[in-house]
Formats: sequence, structure tokens, C-alpha cells
Amino acid sequence: MTDEIIIAGFGGQGVLSMGKIMAYAGMMQEMYVSWMPSYGPEMRGGTANVTVILSEEPVSSPILRNYDTAIILSQQALDKFEPLVRKGGTLLYDSNGIIRVPQRNDIQIYSIDAAAEAARLKSLRTYNMIMLGAYLRLKPLLKIDNVQSAIKKSIPARYHHLFEENMKALDRGMKMIEEVLCH
Repeated sequence: MTDEIIIAGFGGQGVLSMGKIMAYAGMMQEMYVSWMPSYGPEMRGGTANVTVILSEEPVSSPILRNYDTAIILSQQALDKFEPLVRKGGTLLYDSNGIIRVPQRNDIQIYSIDAAAEAARLKSLRTYNMIMLGAYLRLKPLLKIDNVQSAIKKSIPARYHHLFEENMKALDRGMKMIEEVLCH
């Protein structure tokens, strides 16, 4: 099983962190992984994306032209990466700020209100964990205990006090996508 993933949005949304957590969790499961970030010169507010490959087979190249899964956090990212999702693939997006919704009928498309939920929880920093939880429910390639360990490993020590908040957000994302799947 291989999942070639693009996570895309703006700097400050936790795009790169989400990818790093997925890569660490994959390594803990002895998967072959690739984590390749791409971002503009701006720290926050500029475009940011990361390609993550999770595979049971060796990864031949970290550079991809098409993706099995796209996790989209902005309209600009949606416009750029929607056409690059492989037929039969998955596109998961946060509806916040999306003006033109995805139009393809040859891929699975899921939308959750992750930014609104993070605001409701008064925990804006866990926005990316809500999206990651939704992904993990849609594509259960990574074991939750490995994801939890990866979160501990990847977040800076000064944010370790937010670990439980991150776990709640991860769980909330899983539940939000479950609600979408049930309708």
C-alpha cells in the first residue's frame, strides 16, 4: 500500500508539521517514507506545501506530478492541486475561505470545517490536527499510537503542554469526517 500525498495551504497553518508527523509515524511503522517541503520566502501567509509518501515499498523519487491524496487548506492550493489528484484519488479540504468548491467527479471529495472547529474549541493551533484526524479516518495507514508519538517528537518542547489539546483535535477531526461519511 502506498499513499502519495500533497498537503497544501499557507504558511502558519501547520502544513509542514502535519507532513512531518505523518512521516515520523510512517517511519515508526517501518514504512518507506518521503517528506519534501516547499514554501515561499514568507514565514507566515505565503504558500506552503509538502509532499509525503507513505509506502510499504521503497520510494523511487520524492518528486511527484500526481497524487493519491490531497489535503487542501486554501483556495489557491485547491486551484493548483485539484487537477493533480489521480483518478480514483481523495481530496480532503477545509471549507474555510473556499469560494470555488472542487468540481471533479472521478475522485472522492470530502470537506470539513476544520478552521471553524478549531476556533470553536478556542485552539487555533490545533487546526492542522483536526485535518490530520480526518485524513487518518479516511486512510487508516498510520497507527494512532505512532501518530501520537510522532506529535510528541515533532512539536517543540515549548508546546508540549498542548499535547492533550492536539490529541483532542485529532479525535475531533476523525469524528467530523465520520459525520460526513454517514450522510
